[in-house]
Amino acid sequence: MSLLKDTLCTYRNHSDIVRAVAWSPDGTRITSASDDKTVHICDALTGANILTLRGHSDQVVAVAWSPDGRRIASGSLDKTVQVWDVTANCQVLSYQGHSDSVLALTWSPDGTHIASGGADKTVQVWDVTLQRNVLNHSGYLHWVVAVAWSPDGKRIASASTDKTIRVWDASTGHNFLTYQGHSKSVNAIAWSPDGKYIVSGSGDRTAQVWDATTGNNVATYRNHSDIVRAVVWSPDGTSIASGSADKTVQVWDAKKGSHFLTYQGHFNSVYTVAWSPDGIGLASAGLDKTIRIWGISTEREFLSLGKVQMHLTGS
Repeated sequence: MSLLKDTLCTYRNHSDIVRAVAWSPDGTRITSASDDKTVHICDALTGANILTLRGHSDQVVAVAWSPDGRRIASGSLDKTVQVWDVTANCQVLSYQGHSDSVLALTWSPDGTHIASGGADKTVQVWDVTLQRNVLNHSGYLHWVVAVAWSPDGKRIASASTDKTIRVWDASTGHNFLTYQGHSKSVNAIAWSPDGKYIVSGSGDRTAQVWDATTGNNVATYRNHSDIVRAVVWSPDGTSIASGSADKTVQVWDAKKGSHFLTYQGHFNSVYTVAWSPDGIGLASAGLDKTIRIWGISTEREFLSLGKVQMHLTGS
């Protein structure tokens, strides 16, 4: 089990709100999306800016690495999803299938497709190679603000401000399950590494873990004092980190919902959290325009501290 231990660094590469962060598959770089209309790629250890991608005409609110680490997809209020070749530093594709803002996106595990959700109340799946739409999933009553592809590539989970989460077949669009456990907007979702569970964060100030097949609630986390905007599983599947409008990042047991610690370093709402692929770092960002990297330790080290709750202050 991995747990937060210390602050490593704070990056200030953006001039406006940072909406999303993602680690490269090899863990050496971090990409970020911002209201300043740019996507940045920085060195994960030093924070040095490696590349700035400019192409969107409005706020960039979603970003994700391709599984091979060669491309980045970004979604914007300009209604487009853009795909970038990070080696050649060029845009290779602009998808314009949405009729309103693109608010979320996710790559398929094999890197051949992207699913994007938007303010047009749809999730759209498109083939990156053929550059064409292959599936539209609709039926939401309001914005789709989060999408996540299952680890096995067979299902997609999507969440909406209509308080629901849907799990559906990535090939046919058939709806397997609709989860209605939250009392307010669902802002974030993430699959467990084994694909058996989904965690969701909501405006009702809770994060909930539920069985992805049955929809049964497994755990409910209630330690945040404001909207939960971001959730992420640890790579080993035992812990979850959640970010909130209460300015904190909190880490807790994925199945029991029991609290481990609270990280206090941001000066305003936390919009996004991302665990490093090797499990030794956690990135968070938000309204204070900063990206903060927290260090990770093992459960054994944590237990040696007597399980005392740690309140850490970021640099």
